[in-house]
Amino acid sequence: MSDPSPSPTPGPVRIGIDVGGTFTDAVAVSATTYALLGQVKVPTSHDHADGVAHGIMTALEGLLDDIGVSAEDVGFLAHGTTQATNALLEGDVATIGIVGVGSGYDAFATGRLRSLGKLRLDSGHPLPVRYSALRDPDREGAALASVDRVLAEGAEVVVAVEPFSVDDPRGELAVLEAARTRGVPVTATHEITQLYGLGKRARTAALNAGVMPRMLQTADLVERSIHKAGVTAPLMVMRCDGGVMSLPEMRHRPLLTVLSGPAAGVAGALMGEKVSEGVFLETGGTSTDISVIRRGRVQIRHARLGGKETYLSALDVRTVGVGGGSLVRVGGGEGPGRADLTDVGPRSAHIAGLPYACFADPAELEGARLVRISPMASDPGDHAVLDTGRQRFALTVTCAANAAGLVPEGDYARADADAARAALAPLAEALGTGVEEAARAVLHKATERVAEVVEELVGDYGLDRQVCALVGGGGGAATVTPYLGRRTGLAARIAAHSEVISPLGVALALVRESVERIIPGATHADVLAVRAEAERAVLSQGADPAGIEVDVTVDPQRNLVAAVATGATELRTKDRTAGADDETARAAAADSLGAGPGELTEYASTGQYRVLGLVRRPRGPLGRLARERTHVRVVDAEGVVRLHSADARVDTLVAAEAEGRIKDLVEERTTYGDGGALPPAVWLLLGPKLADLSGVLDPGHLVALASAEVARRAPDERIVAVMEKRR
Repeated sequence: MSDPSPSPTPGPVRIGIDVGGTFTDAVAVSATTYALLGQVKVPTSHDHADGVAHGIMTALEGLLDDIGVSAEDVGFLAHGTTQATNALLEGDVATIGIVGVGSGYDAFATGRLRSLGKLRLDSGHPLPVRYSALRDPDREGAALASVDRVLAEGAEVVVAVEPFSVDDPRGELAVLEAARTRGVPVTATHEITQLYGLGKRARTAALNAGVMPRMLQTADLVERSIHKAGVTAPLMVMRCDGGVMSLPEMRHRPLLTVLSGPAAGVAGALMGEKVSEGVFLETGGTSTDISVIRRGRVQIRHARLGGKETYLSALDVRTVGVGGGSLVRVGGGEGPGRADLTDVGPRSAHIAGLPYACFADPAELEGARLVRISPMASDPGDHAVLDTGRQRFALTVTCAANAAGLVPEGDYARADADAARAALAPLAEALGTGVEEAARAVLHKATERVAEVVEELVGDYGLDRQVCALVGGGGGAATVTPYLGRRTGLAARIAAHSEVISPLGVALALVRESVERIIPGATHADVLAVRAEAERAVLSQGADPAGIEVDVTVDPQRNLVAAVATGATELRTKDRTAGADDETARAAAADSLGAGPGELTEYASTGQYRVLGLVRRPRGPLGRLARERTHVRVVDAEGVVRLHSADARVDTLVAAEAEGRIKDLVEERTTYGDGGALPPAVWLLLGPKLADLSGVLDPGHLVALASAEVARRAPDERIVAVMEKRR
């Protein structure tokens, strides 16, 4: 993302606001260039009468004033919040009234849901649950009586639960109507997910209900405030899967905002940094959140909350307790060369209540000696700090990164080089090494667990190390990512404006919706119906119809059909019609392939994409005996590699004939084995869209989905099909 350039008329802007535990950050981004126009930071207003809404408005007003635009110029406004996450972490949830619908065995099954009251949140508090049975929802007044019983026991929100409501929700609908009659918030399991599994579905709905009252109150306050300020753009909210949703949708499913903090940073890396394959590391003062982007897509899994799996589809984030403020820990004896470095973190300078030594004036550190403390009474007494006799300073990962010269000029974590070296000198003496060696030893120890997680993710998701990049975000990005790149051998860089990567992600995020269905023996019509449902969901939230992409996965072993739709709001007006010039596209593809630009062949092109590559045999002693493979890179209009394959075929088709040709090509390239037919992984380049059909393993479903994509194009339009041999 480029730096802001002064302009008297910035034009339409996109605003992203990230509500953190301590600070609320806001950024303004040009809707036409995506350049960062301004940023502000204000304290998060937990204790204000209007809650975090007050801080959001303070940040918004300050931001608009700083960049000199009016509220009418705001065409997109979204915010991310930790409120729902904190409510679950702290046990600050509403009392939940579960109304179990059914008779006979169904009554027994729903009655067992009383055990949800034993579910322990991360705070150790049990989930507050009240229960009432509804035997016959068709009997007049029965649903209302059941709702009244849980309200009389103190329930603040109602959950309707019925076995197999995903097939027939009439009983749950009766409870919804009764609760609304009483004016209390209510949710039903069939509204949360269409997947079977009564226990998991009810657990997810109950957690959704627990955060609903507080989230509804905040949503109302924020909406009233922005309208009062003159902003007419619809308010969007960050989801935990890296997209945004409309405010009405958030009111319906507030649980989707849980764990959305890390998702905002990944969205910033995906949209602002154009990462197509890599690991994103968001480093703060205390911890590093690690997540994966594979082939231009964030990686999602069902989240565990309260120690149990739910049907909440959230970013797969692994958190390691090492950040820029993590304290160095030292064992061994006293005196020069007698100590040894035992660990780094998880305690931070913040917990110890000490300033970072590297941010002190070098003169302040004169005569400092290394001492060991317990940051908290229960901690081991091996945490190293500097004591000058007048003040103590924390010895942190940030100090080590600056002393090693790995923090670039202008970075948020940059410190005076002399101060950083002075900070590490007492540690180096205790370890019996030089300052730079001591600094690198600290960084090596600090990145030990981070490296383990990165390697685990690379293996789990089958990332291609040749194109995989480590991208650092957060205020502490430079303290972890550069050294980690050297350690792992992976290309590493720090995201532009890394200290505000989360609000940037909120400002740039796409509208997103996922639909999952259990459909035994799914037909082509079933698969297309799930796809259409996901597409309608993002359309209803303001996505531009021309740019919607829908990725479909069909898992025959689990009878699961899943569709994830993403779409830009119409304000994302950056011109993407012109393709990257030949030199730029070739340079990007060549760098990705580790080859010279002149070695590449252009296999196809459209107005928005170029497909380049080369033919190679696998490396190694047996490589000369293996068949040649075509390595392909798809480069978009901005010179970013959007798709890569080590074994693909590329075909250029005309839309009018594409349906039949795709069917023939899929049949021709389908392989057969003990597991039956295995079609190629398929991607289609259609105008500005890169349609990912690689998650579909049934040849019939694959052709049906490809036909649905092609049917929307002009008959004479050129379409490119990339088909990868599965192994």
